[in-house]
Amino acid sequence: MDKKEYMEEAEKVLLHTYKRYEIILDKGEGVYLYDIDGKKYLDFASGIAVFALGYNNTEYNNALKVQIDKLIHTSNYYYNIPAVEAAKKIKKAAGLDRVFFTNSGTEAIEGAIKLAKKYAYNKSGVADNEIISLNNSFHGRSMGALSVTGNSDYQKAFKPLIKGAKFADMNDLDSVKSQVNHKTCAIIIEPVQGEGGIHTADKEFLEGVKFICQEKDILLIFDEIQCGMGRTGAMFAFQNYGVKPDIMTCAKALGCGVAVGAFAASEKVAAAMVPGDHGTTYGGNPLCCTAVSTVFDLFESEKILENVAEVTPYLEAELDKLVSEYEFIKERRGMGFMQGVEFSVPVGEVILKAQEKGLIIITAGKNVVRLVPPLIITKEHVDEMICKFKAAIEDAAVKSE
Repeated sequence: MDKKEYMEEAEKVLLHTYKRYEIILDKGEGVYLYDIDGKKYLDFASGIAVFALGYNNTEYNNALKVQIDKLIHTSNYYYNIPAVEAAKKIKKAAGLDRVFFTNSGTEAIEGAIKLAKKYAYNKSGVADNEIISLNNSFHGRSMGALSVTGNSDYQKAFKPLIKGAKFADMNDLDSVKSQVNHKTCAIIIEPVQGEGGIHTADKEFLEGVKFICQEKDILLIFDEIQCGMGRTGAMFAFQNYGVKPDIMTCAKALGCGVAVGAFAASEKVAAAMVPGDHGTTYGGNPLCCTAVSTVFDLFESEKILENVAEVTPYLEAELDKLVSEYEFIKERRGMGFMQGVEFSVPVGEVILKAQEKGLIIITAGKNVVRLVPPLIITKEHVDEMICKFKAAIEDAAVKSE
């Protein structure tokens, strides 16, 4: 079949929950992707912040191949060594004590919500607890995760959602305080909001929320699914602020392509869960945990955090120059290799023109271009991106006139 036929077949057999671009990707190498026609794309989306190590990393691939030949799945009735090794590395990196492996970020959020509710239930014997989230947040599309997602557009068709979710504003501590009451069991925050437009938390805000939580024995949950695993220059974004959560969720780059997520908690909080409270069939299987363990090893051996720290100032400076050239671009914001460029007009056409130029970028809302490249990009890749991005902007601007 040719490209058109493949896309037509896809539209016949796949559920229409995505408006896909007319690209059929075939393979990847480093920071580049190739479609079935052989066209080369510089990838500044990395599968929505997943492929931190880039594509076709030999060491990563070989580790998975070895594990496939040994054991892929056992269920959680038994121990497996890769799960223990992977959990130890998450524990060390996050400074938390207990880890539960899931199959996705959404499932990690579900587990974090359940853990927070169980912790509160154990204290009071009452199950009617509430969670405070932030407007413009995104925590997933399952019913629990959707309930704490601060965007009504995602929610309206699926109500009633799980009750007890309240919403405050990022960097407005008073708005958080106004929502706190005796039923509040947790506050959930993305230190850097992804889908909501690449908004970063202020240090004073997170410190203030942490103080509230400590004062009232409310659990602080940080959603590190997109902003974690080195993307902001620290292994987890909260480490840039010096504010430690009681529960943390992660996924995406945790497995660098293998479907895996996790939530981690302090010993005190984790103790609330007992056998039968939560579970998963596939979570923590030997294959996905081999991926997690290998990712942590490669982050260290390939000095991934150091590369993000070195290249970020250059990336930000070049994006700032680009912003200054066009009056219809409002600002650049973000942290590390998680950057947003906000336009005063919709950016859909810019995305399409960038694809024509051989650059893959994505949106974060209608007016924000999101840049979440592999964490191995160099300054030369930044230069290439800027060149293609600028050409796409010029072409899109011409078309809109």
